[in-house]
Amino acid sequence: MEGRVWKRPLTEVQKFEANEYVAACGESGVVYKFKCDAGDGVSGNVYVESNGVEGLQTRGEWVGGWGGHWQEADKSLGGYHACGTTHEADSDDDFLNGYYVPYWSDNVTKVIIWRGPYNNNVHCTTNLNQDSWETAKS
Repeated sequence: MEGRVWKRPLTEVQKFEANEYVAACGESGVVYKFKCDAGDGVSGNVYVESNGVEGLQTRGEWVGGWGGHWQEADKSLGGYHACGTTHEADSDDDFLNGYYVPYWSDNVTKVIIWRGPYNNNVHCTTNLNQDSWETAKS
């Protein structure tokens, strides 16, 4: 009969040392540069695409007949006039899809809206391709 021998369990710990840099936060820390140019200096109104329906809706409406639902209008941010400035906006800021409409006109232009670092101002660009915007590290 063989005898059993008890051995103390041993734990071996290895320290993890990364051997290459991996960015885990996507585009955080990137600054986007874009020109506030919607309307080319002509004053108008700006609306946020807020109801999920393609195209500008300035008034709500009943959709679906009997048993339907109320479709909200896109949210108005009020008057706007392009300042022509190239703004630097942090990539973590909110960029909203929306529309610019000049006063006394029915011409609707799609825009990207940035409301400033404190979310209290309106700046719009007609360059809808954010991937083409100039960038810099913050």
